[in-house]
Amino acid sequence: MNRRSDLLDHFRTYATIYVFMIILFLTGIIFGAIIVNSMHFVQKQDLFFYLEQFFGTLSAENPIASSEILKDSIFYHIRYLLLLFVLGLSVIGLPIVWILIFLKGLVVGFSVGFIVNQLGMNGFLLATLSIAPQNIIVIPIYIIAGSLSMIFSISLLNKLFTRKVSLSRPVLAPFVRYITAFAVLVVISFIPAIIEAYISNEAMVSYIKSLYPKN
Repeated sequence: MNRRSDLLDHFRTYATIYVFMIILFLTGIIFGAIIVNSMHFVQKQDLFFYLEQFFGTLSAENPIASSEILKDSIFYHIRYLLLLFVLGLSVIGLPIVWILIFLKGLVVGFSVGFIVNQLGMNGFLLATLSIAPQNIIVIPIYIIAGSLSMIFSISLLNKLFTRKVSLSRPVLAPFVRYITAFAVLVVISFIPAIIEAYISNEAMVSYIKSLYPKN
């Protein structure tokens, strides 16, 4: 009960930072969609040509093993979270944290926007099957990680400027909580990795095969 109360107090105290990260991510999505709409017809056709080739390869050949996708996905999440963790410790890395969260939104917005733009309702269904399931969990994980990184950086700056840095508990306790929080996020990131490997991948391949059947 106390832990739940502490979490609620934490989110209330730093609500502004979490809202800022959410807005930053949503701004990235909007920019991704704008980039799709601002692309010239030839650029879209060139990019879609490579996308269709990828779809055709998936349809004609055996897809990548789910175990390989799981391994790649887990390592990707660990690297991304570790980068956010280190940037939070560095203080000067805070702007890079903002860029990473923005870019995550940009990639999601562009990917979904481009697929829907080119394939219409089929693209919407494809994005729903292949992109949405894991990102429902991944996006909150990254937003929380970015927020924790920002919170820790700001806390370090406050201690530096107010000269309250000491070797006692005030420095150690927040650092332990910071490590623990990121360790929990890494463990939780296994869930979207499993979803991507064994649910989204299978659904995407099946749907692509229905769109691009083997001749």
